[in-house]
Amino acid sequence: MTTAWNWYVIILVLFNLLGVTWLLWWTAKRRPGDPKPEDTSHYWDGDITEYNKPMPRWWINGFYIAIAFAFGYLFWYGGFGTYQGFGKWSSQGEHDAQAAVANARLEKTFAPYKGQAIDVLARDPQAVTLGKSIFANTCATCHGSSAKGAVGYPNLTDDIWHWGGSPEQVLHTVVEGREGVMPPWGKVLQGMGGPDAVDYVIAYVHQLGEPAGGNRNDYAAARGKTLYEGVCVACHGKDGKGDQKVGAPDLTDGYWLYGDGREALRTTIGEGRHGVMPAWGKVLGDTRSRLVAAYVWSLSHQAKPGAQTQQ
Repeated sequence: MTTAWNWYVIILVLFNLLGVTWLLWWTAKRRPGDPKPEDTSHYWDGDITEYNKPMPRWWINGFYIAIAFAFGYLFWYGGFGTYQGFGKWSSQGEHDAQAAVANARLEKTFAPYKGQAIDVLARDPQAVTLGKSIFANTCATCHGSSAKGAVGYPNLTDDIWHWGGSPEQVLHTVVEGREGVMPPWGKVLQGMGGPDAVDYVIAYVHQLGEPAGGNRNDYAAARGKTLYEGVCVACHGKDGKGDQKVGAPDLTDGYWLYGDGREALRTTIGEGRHGVMPAWGKVLGDTRSRLVAAYVWSLSHQAKPGAQTQQ
């Protein structure tokens, strides 16, 4: 708060309190020459008279006590601009104190799981339950309460991982966050292959996901392959399998984070995408990060006889 605003608040508060005090004093006293309370000349129906009697003294004193309390409150808790008050109270300080008490209580709950490996925690039902609770309060806003995600937010219940699905990689994602960038290639591709270049690449990408058949244009896909190998192969690889080191998605698995419709892919290729997973390490701390990572990892690693999951 600037000095000008600080003094504006102080003057405004004092003006109101002193003004109310003066108004109460001025209207409560009787002055020489005032008519008697009964002499108001306000009569109705011949027998109804309006008097001008002062407020009871106890009532007026109650107002004075309230004003004195207001001054005391403002001096103790700080209500004059940036003046902190004799009590040195602040909403931030109270929040921090309450948070410290709550965190100390929670630490006792989380202490048994400190430093444990993610896959070990994922086999502990109590740890998974705690992780689910943390997920609901922190991660469900984007990924949904069922963790199935939405457009632009990954589904965490399948075995498809853009940044890797090993326990350590999932923990790293939670603690450090991720930032995935798909550059806008529209103008570059059109300069290489004409105005329909983006559609050619879409045709080829669809063919990668359905190599055995499906509704595809072989001519467009052939043109798209040349463009793909000139631009997209650097991140997604020649076979379209992607690269988890840079978060480049596998284009052959049938999973499309932003949708596989023609318009969605035109936007993805032509205008690019920018996805950010916030870093939760400082907010959650190590143990809680491990618990939520264990819960997320467990969603796609629920044991099935003979089943293998892709990491």
